[in-house]
Amino acid sequence: MTQSTQSRDTRGDEAPGAPPARAGRAETIRFVATHTLPVFVRGVANPRFGVVALYARVNQPRWSTATLRAMKLRHGGAPVQVRALSGEMLVLFDQADIKRFFAEPVPTLAMDAPDKYRSLAVFEPTGVICSHGTLREERRRINDEALAADQPVHPCRASYQRIIEEECRTLTTGDTLDYPRLRQVLSRISRRVVLGDRAAGDEELAGWLTTLRGQGNWMGRSRVKQNQALYAKAEARIARYASDAPEHTLAARALSRPSPEETDPLGQTHHWLLAIDVCAPIIARTLLLLAAHRAEQDAAHAEAASAEAAHLPRLRACVQESVRLYPIVPDLVRVTRAETVWRGVTYPAGTSVLVPIGYHQRDPDQVPGGHLFVPSRWQEDGADQDTRMAPFGQGGARCPGDRLGLLLSAAVCAEVLRGHRLTGGRPALDVGRPLPGVVDTAGIRLRLAPR
Repeated sequence: MTQSTQSRDTRGDEAPGAPPARAGRAETIRFVATHTLPVFVRGVANPRFGVVALYARVNQPRWSTATLRAMKLRHGGAPVQVRALSGEMLVLFDQADIKRFFAEPVPTLAMDAPDKYRSLAVFEPTGVICSHGTLREERRRINDEALAADQPVHPCRASYQRIIEEECRTLTTGDTLDYPRLRQVLSRISRRVVLGDRAAGDEELAGWLTTLRGQGNWMGRSRVKQNQALYAKAEARIARYASDAPEHTLAARALSRPSPEETDPLGQTHHWLLAIDVCAPIIARTLLLLAAHRAEQDAAHAEAASAEAAHLPRLRACVQESVRLYPIVPDLVRVTRAETVWRGVTYPAGTSVLVPIGYHQRDPDQVPGGHLFVPSRWQEDGADQDTRMAPFGQGGARCPGDRLGLLLSAAVCAEVLRGHRLTGGRPALDVGRPLPGVVDTAGIRLRLAPR
């Protein structure tokens, strides 16, 4: 790190506050031990649920929060440079810095930080995140058009709603709903939405993708040839389904317009399947929160039972609040593509920049009632653009599938609540106290009673 005589950042805006600080050895060790290392142990590409259960028992996020709060206080909110596991990293605490982080174009602050790239390249090597330059932009265009990222409601919503209604019939048979059953249903929904009905029961493909995602935790350093062979088998199976997939599927939408062969329009398919599968833990945690918050559950049920329940704004807010409390990606990491000036200090290309969004979204100094379940906050004007609460990111690197994910998750929750009441759940949540920083999602079990 070298001091610069410039008083402005690379965009010419006045640099706010104090210049970035350098973490000392003890502070760096604490940061790695309590914040970054636990992320690697949990799994970068695919969560190890046994580790998540352990973290829930010992309340591991409490250690991370204490570390980040101490760093913020010690350095007055200035960015802090640390030597992380994968190299130099600038950690952002001030809202002005975070707004710049989101405002920077992707070519300047790229999404494919080394660890993320090595993890995702195992199972989506031609996906958007693993792409660069003009090829990335072309692949992002195909991706965004398939997801209808620029539209408030996906044009194929009716088809997806039909799929959800059909698949969710098995969810509420009996008096309990557990996570394994929910995950199985979401896996079928995922394959039907992405590839069509013929793929619904293809558990072999699901197993291949699960194996590749698990190997992503090793960042491509384990079983390289076996992973490549398995990816080729999955790719061929996906291409076969996509060849005659219905118009409403994401695969068919990706193939609907001519594109150069090198863009590999189906290369994002692995990511879409993963993303919809990830709705399972989101839905499980949302339902667990509603089981503990009876008034919110009653309001959500009234909406789901309404004749005008199509867009489910209240349930969408419940899902968003669940993701704020328990983000799928608690750390947003970008990497500089060129020499960059931040608060008057010059950093070389390849410097990672981190926003610990999971910490910021619960910080009571920034988000009132940060540790509480308050879905109504998402129905306030401007909430979706509030950089204090950005579980899907903001700006050019915002998740383009967030609206579709919210649509599917809210619709599944509505199917459960329409005819049933959640009378309790495990693990138990004490709504009179701050909610825990992590939940043993695989152990979620909900009690159901007919309405």
